[in-house]
Amino acid sequence: MIIGAAALALLACGSPSFALDHNALLDEANLLLLSRERPLPSVSLVDEQGEAVTTEALRGRWHLLFFGFTACPDVCPTTLSDMRQLLGQLPPDVREQLQLVLVSADPARDTPEALRSYLGHYRAGFKGWTGDLAQLQVLSKALGLPFIPAHETEGDYSVSHSGNLAVVDPQGRLRGHIRAPLKVDGLREALAQLIEGE
Repeated sequence: MIIGAAALALLACGSPSFALDHNALLDEANLLLLSRERPLPSVSLVDEQGEAVTTEALRGRWHLLFFGFTACPDVCPTTLSDMRQLLGQLPPDVREQLQLVLVSADPARDTPEALRSYLGHYRAGFKGWTGDLAQLQVLSKALGLPFIPAHETEGDYSVSHSGNLAVVDPQGRLRGHIRAPLKVDGLREALAQLIEGE
């Protein structure tokens, strides 16, 4: 379930740092760049291999992060499929500088094993992070990717989360957002320009 566009718009408009740098990128790729990079707080999580990971792991290459969950019926599978298509179309030198990370909005079900199995179906080298709900919420807020934790974690339940992705640069700073719905053709050009322009 996706959090409404109106709520996301309010969230975006509430901060002057969400001013547009390039209107063309937003129009053609739904890519919204911040006017100023935003450092991320240090959080401690676990990756899909069960290894401890922090936001320091985001340094050294570009990352695209989004919040979702392995039991998601629609938004997450569509996003991962679109991203697999997009990454497969990027020039090799651009592709190797970019890593996608699914961050769990449902840590009660999303164990490292569950993430590893789920992401393995896409055969695209996607990473997954899960862990303590409080730490996940700190990262969610810092990235501007809201989700609403489930009140009940038994049985078949859903989690409301943003359909957007965060763009994090090799210095581990938030640079902007890719807004849903994804525009693969426009993103192919815009991401290449962004990464090669650094």
